Amino acid sequence: MARILITEEIAESGIDQIREAGHKVDVKYDLTFEQLIEEIETAHALIIRSATKVTKEVIQAAKELVVIGRAGIGLDNVDVNEATLKGVMVVNAPQSNIVSAAEQTLALLLSQARNIPQSHTALKNGKWERSKWEGVEIYGKTLGVVGLGRVGALVAQRALAFGMRLIAYDPFLTADRAKKMGVELVGLDELAAQSDFITVHLPKTQDTMGLINKDLLQKMKTGVRIINTARGGIIDEQALYESITSGKVQGAALDVFEKEPCTDSPLFELDSVVVTPHLGASTVEAQDKAGITIAEQVLLALEGAFVPYAVNINASQASEEVAKFLSLAEQTGKLFAGLNEGLPDDLEIIYQGKLAEEDTGILTLSILKGIFSIGTDDPVSYVNAPQLAKEKGLSVKESKTNETGAYVNLITLKSLNHSIAGTLVGINQTPRIVLVDDHVIEVPPAENMLVVRNDDRPGMIGVVGTILGKHQIGISSMAVGPSTTSNTALMVLSTNTPVKNEIVKELADEDGIIEVHRLGTEQ
Repeated sequence: MARILITEEIAESGIDQIREAGHKVDVKYDLTFEQLIEEIETAHALIIRSATKVTKEVIQAAKELVVIGRAGIGLDNVDVNEATLKGVMVVNAPQSNIVSAAEQTLALLLSQARNIPQSHTALKNGKWERSKWEGVEIYGKTLGVVGLGRVGALVAQRALAFGMRLIAYDPFLTADRAKKMGVELVGLDELAAQSDFITVHLPKTQDTMGLINKDLLQKMKTGVRIINTARGGIIDEQALYESITSGKVQGAALDVFEKEPCTDSPLFELDSVVVTPHLGASTVEAQDKAGITIAEQVLLALEGAFVPYAVNINASQASEEVAKFLSLAEQTGKLFAGLNEGLPDDLEIIYQGKLAEEDTGILTLSILKGIFSIGTDDPVSYVNAPQLAKEKGLSVKESKTNETGAYVNLITLKSLNHSIAGTLVGINQTPRIVLVDDHVIEVPPAENMLVVRNDDRPGMIGVVGTILGKHQIGISSMAVGPSTTSNTALMVLSTNTPVKNEIVKELADEDGIIEVHRLGTEQ
């Protein structure tokens, strides 16, 4: 049972999901920094939204922390680098509020074009001001989308339905992909010069902070209107104020601000500025999805499983084909560490068959996770496995080939002294170890396994079975393979309980047994 600390409100459905998994949930809102430091010390997971500041000091104070979950998208309130250094996984819910954020963008765009909030306020104050609040149509206008990611793409899709012309700036998107979305990809300066409306959909990073600055605002088409539902700070607010008051920019609609909460800004004094208090994700549906999604991600992290929305691992995505091999990769890594009696001096990973055409980064992490879970006493996760490899001096080399011989796919691990290969077989794609050193075998990987190399002569299976039976250790599965290069054979077997050190020694001392390797913990 883990202790999950929740410091901001999330959907009850998410909290219920964590409790149903058998974990202890501590819901504590409005913690001071000092209280957070105290509470985080014994927490295994921390769930937050945007207000809790998870600084370096907070992360360093945590003794048991496995995962930080952000119920939403942005992570500017989390020191992700420090979390990574400490091996703490950081996860978010990137799909939870994309529809809500896109709809908020369109709502602000229309509000800005038609002066809806201003005329609403005037009328409720007894003023019928039709001519003052004359607006513009968005039909036929050019919308410049800065960032064509999840939210930007949905905004573009909806804007097309309004009859707008779409251009976009996104250095990570191909022109062909943009074209299929009905969008013309252009440079940032060109977007500024052509757009009647500009909407921002970028993450907040060092590269995007202040991207919409005084220089870029001066390059914009006179009369442009700007919408930002992404993150505060991407637009230089002082420069925006000056551009509106000079008449260069007609107006703006802002849901986010450089410093939040923001209740006082020169922009608030301008009639042509529409503002909302960071409501992009503030819908019932988005909050439900964020709560449920972050609960699922946190539970996966606590289980040590693959977490799709982890942001601080080298490979957080896995195709459907690759995901099938995650368990096999980790189990193969564990067995490989057992064969090498700890960490190998070097590691070569070979992906063969259809896997060679896939992004296998997450499989390499799974292999390292398996190796370090056996080969060292350090806590290991997808997050810190590459860091551990670097610290321990483990050289990792990857290669790929379409040739597999008898198998559709094959994962092979090699060191100077040992090799092991695994695959998935049958309709149900069950994992099998099919090669150990130069011996062809077929056996399902298990938590407790023995690898016995012996002289290739009659009676050796009986010797091993007799000794294990004498100690009340059952054999769950077994495979035997002769060597193709020497007069030896290999037994690979799984046991129903771990095998103690003295039993391993007893086996190794038997005449005809060359070496014994154990995978599993000693009782």
